[in-house]
Amino acid sequence: MECLARWEAIFPGSFYLELQRVGRDREEDYIDAALDLAAETRTPVVATNDVRFIKQDDFEAHEVRVCINDRRTLDDPRRSREYTDQQYLKDSPEMLALFEDIPSALENSLEIAKRCSLSLDLGTPRLPNYPVPDGLTMEDFFSQISADGLKVRLANLYGEDYAAREGIALYWERLEFELKIINQMGFAGYFLIVMEFIQWSKDNGIPVGPGRGSGAGSIVAYALKITDLDPLKYDLLFERFLNPERVSMPDFDVDFCMEGRDRVIQHVAELYGKEAVSQIITFGTLAAKAVVRDVARVQGQALGQTPRFKHVPVGIMSAVIAGLSTVGALSPRLRDKAELARIGRYYATESMLVWDDKAGRYDADATPEFGTVTLADHYKRLATQYVADDRGVHAVF
Repeated sequence: MECLARWEAIFPGSFYLELQRVGRDREEDYIDAALDLAAETRTPVVATNDVRFIKQDDFEAHEVRVCINDRRTLDDPRRSREYTDQQYLKDSPEMLALFEDIPSALENSLEIAKRCSLSLDLGTPRLPNYPVPDGLTMEDFFSQISADGLKVRLANLYGEDYAAREGIALYWERLEFELKIINQMGFAGYFLIVMEFIQWSKDNGIPVGPGRGSGAGSIVAYALKITDLDPLKYDLLFERFLNPERVSMPDFDVDFCMEGRDRVIQHVAELYGKEAVSQIITFGTLAAKAVVRDVARVQGQALGQTPRFKHVPVGIMSAVIAGLSTVGALSPRLRDKAELARIGRYYATESMLVWDDKAGRYDADATPEFGTVTLADHYKRLATQYVADDRGVHAVF
């Protein structure tokens, strides 16, 4: 009761008790207790389904992914079984049938949806306003401090008489070229924001990297001390960082010391407002080559039956996974090393294969007599062929 009161104080008028029916043990015991608590404290309840995959048929693939992450096999008795095949995206009739005895729980899901209504203008950069002196536009101020910064850099590189040295004009030409593009694309504010928090970090004893990635190719970034690499000295291209023919937000890769990173984020949030600052998330993906090997491993297949190849075209991954998911042994023909090498060679180079009805095989030489098929068709045909006669395949080549 005390815990509930604490949460309701944090979210006044917006806290709900969640109810789920996804087939877990003692689920109904929890629901009965939650309903009693809701009635006693007048706390609303809401029905959810803890969705983990889109279709019910995706449950097996989801379990494979969990096993890959946990480094377990599907038949390992020690592996966790936290999910059920009911955690898919159910439609309204399914949820109505599931909670027909608690209609308020479904009605409240609509109320929450109304509160979450949000309209986003995607594709339009919305940077916080960097403070500039009165009487100057953002672009004028940006150009002015960039020129001043380059003077300081050149003086440090070549001395106070740098203006008389050969090649100095190239720096100013490059600066003018970059400023024109940056101002035209409307990214002056972005450079100023990055400049400010990097300088703040240095002033407050937080180590910052010298520059990494395509941003090191900008002379403006060098002049503003965002980076510490002279792009002209190392022949670095600005166009790799910002190109008017490919309009996208610039993105500086900035390395801060781990121990000071949180202080930098806090400083930026305090300067521009917490509502204007957020952190991004990084999603991990399974590469095509690795996923075939990992799927075979969690299914408990022998190492020798796991396919090996140099390159997996994304377009045929569904056929590969379909083959791996089939229960059965490798066909005798596909065990043959010469056959594996022949098909694997075409697979690695993404060549076209031809089905020769007379010979009953695929060949690399296309002739008008036989139709040409893509590799995806090839692997799908193999998988279908061996699934249909119950022999199955662990790999499609």
